[in-house]
Amino acid sequence: MISTLRTRHLFFALNRQLLGLTLGQGQVHNFATSSITSGNRAIVYTSNGDPSSVLYAQTFPNLPPPPPNTVNVKFLLSPINPADINVIEGVYPTKPVPSHSLSTSGKGSKDSSLFVGGNEGLAEVVDVGPGITGLQQRDWVVMTKPQSGTWISSKNVSAQDILKVPRSGLSEAQAATMTVNPPTAYNMLHDYVELGEGDWVVQNGANSAVGQAVIQIAAAKGLQTINFVRQRDQIDHLKEHLLGLGATHVVTYEELCGKSFRDKVKEWTGGKNIRLGLNCVSGKTTTFMARLLGQDAHLVSYGAMSKEPLSLPTSLFIFKNLTCHGFWQSRWYLRRTPKERERLFKTLASLMCNGKLKGPEHEVLVVSGTDEDNQASLKIRDTMARLARGKFGKKLLLKIEETL
Repeated sequence: MISTLRTRHLFFALNRQLLGLTLGQGQVHNFATSSITSGNRAIVYTSNGDPSSVLYAQTFPNLPPPPPNTVNVKFLLSPINPADINVIEGVYPTKPVPSHSLSTSGKGSKDSSLFVGGNEGLAEVVDVGPGITGLQQRDWVVMTKPQSGTWISSKNVSAQDILKVPRSGLSEAQAATMTVNPPTAYNMLHDYVELGEGDWVVQNGANSAVGQAVIQIAAAKGLQTINFVRQRDQIDHLKEHLLGLGATHVVTYEELCGKSFRDKVKEWTGGKNIRLGLNCVSGKTTTFMARLLGQDAHLVSYGAMSKEPLSLPTSLFIFKNLTCHGFWQSRWYLRRTPKERERLFKTLASLMCNGKLKGPEHEVLVVSGTDEDNQASLKIRDTMARLARGKFGKKLLLKIEETL
């Protein structure tokens, strides 16, 4: 009879071989695993690289009682955002802080370089440390500190690095995704130009999470939007979806580049100046979009999905007095007071609770508490490989359960 231990070794060896086939790579990946059999779990990495190769799951001891001015939280949902992938790859401007406390011995190591993935997430307060006011068990909180490491089941956090959000009226998916994309959309619509009901905004990448938030927030404000998207299969279905969110017009980039399109826009707007453009694509299509802007307009860039430079005619600056800005939500958080952050989240929560800002279409990836660390590692790496191949059409949210 084969021993239980030998059976487990054969099972993990087979899984590693299967993962190599799944990822299309010719080598077997080795996982750093923990000897802890129950407790908390995190998705971690020790060096930058391809997420489908460097990420693994690690179980670590249960949290001790929280020190003064901190709380212990349990994460309910944590998004997997494109920026999270860039951080793991080592190509994102913001770098994570090593998590020295995640040691299987419970003692930590000053020499370790263990990083927890994830920047955004919804957590529930499970224990409150001395000196904390305004928070209690079962409160929902979101992270406000960049690169907090949210792909984890439970964590101790400083009260200064979280913000309470309402439990009633919000879905878990809405609350889990409210610190990056909706604030980006809201702030770009409000920080550069004072727009009133009936004013026009143009944007590209309109089907992105930020783009869809822009459409809804603009509609709630009474703004008109012209939204540009890439031509694709079932383009009519996409246009219908965005129009249903409140878009005024949805146009492909091919239509944007047409000779008569500027005349069509003048007809739509009645000749009214378009004073705000939002860009996450750059490249040639953004050049065409910028030409639609009127006198004293502002072009705000928050991405470059085309991986091409932003190229603008000099005439827009000389004759139309165009102003260009770069927007980064992380910088906004760093430069704003806690009161300003709180006011922003209250506004967004109100829009969500009133049905004016919907949660993203999403899928939830559950890392089960019954999975061994090796099994969880396989699941995460396979998911990252599928993400790289564009196999997820919806927002992907991660739920990491405590190990049993």
